[in-house]
Parts: sequence; C-alpha cells; structure tokens
Amino acid sequence: MDHPNYPNDQAPGAPVRSGIPEHGRIPKYYAVKAQVAALIEELGEGGLLPTERDLAVQYEVSRETVRQALRELLLEGRLRRQGRGTVVAGPKLEQPLSLASYTEGVRRQGLTPGRNLISLDRFPCPATLAAETGLERGEPVWHMERVLLADEERVGLESTYVAVARVPDLDTDFDPDSSFYAYLRDRLGIGFGDADERIETVLATPREALLIGTPPALPMLLIHRVSRDTEGRPLERVRTLYRGDRFSFSAHLGGEGTGRA
Repeated sequence: MDHPNYPNDQAPGAPVRSGIPEHGRIPKYYAVKAQVAALIEELGEGGLLPTERDLAVQYEVSRETVRQALRELLLEGRLRRQGRGTVVAGPKLEQPLSLASYTEGVRRQGLTPGRNLISLDRFPCPATLAAETGLERGEPVWHMERVLLADEERVGLESTYVAVARVPDLDTDFDPDSSFYAYLRDRLGIGFGDADERIETVLATPREALLIGTPPALPMLLIHRVSRDTEGRPLERVRTLYRGDRFSFSAHLGGEGTGRA
C-alpha cells in the first residue's frame, strides 16, 4: 500500500519525508537548512555561499537561525570554511571496512594519501595493551602516531602499537609518510590474516583537535583495530580518528540465505 505522504522521488539514502515529522511542524533553522541544502546543489563543489546576513535577509529569519543551519551543514561536511567565507565541500572520502590500508583506500578515490609523523616511541608493553593484543607484558613495543592526509588536507590521526620484535628497525628502515601495511608486506614479508574492529563516535580531545586542525566540537569517527598475521599471531593495535565531516565507511556484508527482517 502506498503511503500518501511518502514522495515518489524520495532518495533511498535520504531521511524519510526529508526528516519532517508527521505533524508538519519543523524548527525554523531546519527549514533554512533545507533551503541552503538546495542552494548547495545549485552552486556545486567550491561554490561560494552568500554571507549569513544575506541569507538571513533572503529567508526572512534571524542571523542566529541561519548560523544554526550552517553549523549543522558544516558538521555534516556539506560546507567548509575557506578564508572568511563558506564554500560547498566536495564528497566525503569513502573508506572501506577491510584489511586494506588507508593509503589504498584514498588512492582509489583519486587523491594523494600522506602522513605526518608526530612521534615514534619505544617502551615496555603495559598490561592493558597485552590483554588486548596477546603480546607479552613488558616486551618492547613501538608506538607510532601520525596525522593522516588526503591531498595535503589533514583528515585524521592514527596511533599504532606493534611489537619491536616484529619490526625491529621501524625507527630507521621505515618511511613514516608511507603505508605501514605495505612495509610489513613488501619489506618484511608479513601478511595480515584477520582483525577485530570497533567503531564509535567521539569528540576529539583538545590535543587531537589541534593536531588534526578541527574545532573540538566536530564529531569524529573512532576506529579501534587489533590485527593478527596469517598465522594468527598478534600484529598491531591501532586507534584511528577520522573527521566525521570528511569520511564515510563502507562494507560488503555476506551471509547465509537471502531473507531480510
């Protein structure tokens, strides 16, 4: 049975009924947000948005109402600040949820990946890390922290823990701007077998926000990963923050049968 209020041109990935509740009453800022979203489609990537004052006059609302609408569009990654103005942002980077590296994922989208090394330290494996990974408590481990780049834009922060015994020359033999996965595979002959991964939404700490170059209030996608090699031995523990306004994640799910709930 057709729903009388469901538009025939509703995009499958869009909020149902454009997010408007059945009673039809919506906040002023949301109505402005919908109008600005339509303007974004007209302007296209890189298009310069009118000023807050001009939008307030055009839509006959207060500047604070416009500001709230723009704030949400900025957080969603539809807009970005450029100098003193606001422009239409490009599409989000789509990162596959797989054992493929960040480098491979970014290159598939025609962008140039990069990393800036923040620190590379060596210390005895603490009990909490040992419990998570299966490493021996007290054995030497590396901790490598790097800012993730896509076409020189800072988009994330990666923190990697790995046993020194697996990569003894990490501090002298590895280019920190390159793919750690490629280094393990091509230089050391270590292959990835499987991994456990967990994703959550967080706010960056003041230090993380400063390193990534974002406001502390910007939502981040946090991925925890514990990887093992092809023989099932512990390999790495990674904590990666991705900008919520610049990233989405995709995965292919398979299973038994074709039934759906």
